[in-house]
Amino acid sequence: MSKTRHEPAVRGYAVTQPAGRAAIPVDSGWDQLLCTVTGAMTVRTSTDTWVVPARRALWLPGGQPATVQTRGRTAVRTLYLDEDLRRLPDDARVLDLTPLARELVDHVVSVCPLELRSDGDRALLTVLLDQLDALPASPLRLPMPIDPRARDAAATLLDDPARSIDGLSAVVGASRRTLERRFRGETGLTLAAWHRRARALRALELLADGTTVTETAHAVGYSTPSSFVASFKAETGSTPGTFRS
Repeated sequence: MSKTRHEPAVRGYAVTQPAGRAAIPVDSGWDQLLCTVTGAMTVRTSTDTWVVPARRALWLPGGQPATVQTRGRTAVRTLYLDEDLRRLPDDARVLDLTPLARELVDHVVSVCPLELRSDGDRALLTVLLDQLDALPASPLRLPMPIDPRARDAAATLLDDPARSIDGLSAVVGASRRTLERRFRGETGLTLAAWHRRARALRALELLADGTTVTETAHAVGYSTPSSFVASFKAETGSTPGTFRS
């Protein structure tokens, strides 16, 4: 493992975040791994929104500016890694943490900082990077459109995912056809598909806070729990009940 530009090479930070919104501290030259231990957090950058429930982590390379929002007390473990150590891809993503990866992150945070001149730190870091490199990505990303009117529509749906998309045109001053074209061209999703994913991500937040499946279904705009379960599974790969357990 080559020498990095920073000493130490890895820094760790543990915090229990209260409900609210805050900017994530950024530092040029550092990648971040934000791991949710309990609860759930929503992280937004200029281009994407992610929901990171418990036992997942957000890989945020390059120190890009972001905000984090929590709806209840959320325990988070953060690692700052010198970008010269980078083994994961150059794009941000939510990762499914294995039990070993969770234990490794928790341990590394507790013993940080890690320095490459230490044989023990270097060996621990090698194991950590090997584990992170093998983790699968979760489908918990919501790409944001660029067009101002489409972005206003996206913000409206994020604030209230239970609302219908039928009245968006009057709210943002763009026709339904224009919004459909912008969403498909700038996010790769139709407006309806984008709305379904936004609903699923808000549902993840609610379920992580202990809200029942039935209450969550109604909160995100589904008339029946069965229709919510089917849509949630299609978006996340698991049922709401499995996720809660």
